[in-house]
Amino acid sequence: MPDTTRLEDTLVRGYRQLALETPARPRDVVLRALDVLLSSLFLLLSLPLSLAIALLVLLTSGTPVFYRGERVGRGARVFTMYKFRTLRRGAEARLGAYLGEELVSRTQAEFTTVGRWLKATQLDEIPQFVNVLRGDMSLVGPRPIRPVFFEELAHELPSYWQRLVVRPGLTGFAQVRRGYETPMAEKLAHDLEWIADRSVRLYLYTVLATGWRVLKQSIKGLVGRRA
Repeated sequence: MPDTTRLEDTLVRGYRQLALETPARPRDVVLRALDVLLSSLFLLLSLPLSLAIALLVLLTSGTPVFYRGERVGRGARVFTMYKFRTLRRGAEARLGAYLGEELVSRTQAEFTTVGRWLKATQLDEIPQFVNVLRGDMSLVGPRPIRPVFFEELAHELPSYWQRLVVRPGLTGFAQVRRGYETPMAEKLAHDLEWIADRSVRLYLYTVLATGWRVLKQSIKGLVGRRA
């Protein structure tokens, strides 16, 4: 069950209130409808692949098949995000203190054999479509972050609270434009551009650009495994 408690830091509580008081836009209803339609369609079409991946993870590295982690959502609501497990058991406890480039570097030693391929192709994120369907996330938005890091970054970057205005995304404008190792301040600038615009046009562009990137990475990952 997701943890629906709120972040308790005084500054973050104030930011949460600001986010909750920010008026919604009519287009947000359209974007939510697109989330439900596209995530439902993808979950249906990807069901055979998801079952195969789940079996592969189970046979090669045992249980749990899914990774479950707390992330901060709209209005500072904490929810449980799902992925196919790509790391060795207990990896989150060993990696929990790291973020950005340091996290990327240390994660390399924690990948399972199948997990490295799933991460390279981004197929590990298929279960997040369930989060989208439930309303925890959107297809497009700032990438979800762990509560402890949200509190740190809310103190370091005064505009970081604006991420709470929208649902976190399975993909985001920052991810399309830049890479994972991009500094947080630069990622935030791209996220704020999405939050200010969040038009249907930009939503569809980001979804299509991400789909094209994932397709290329999947082909590269398959070729790499056969090489």
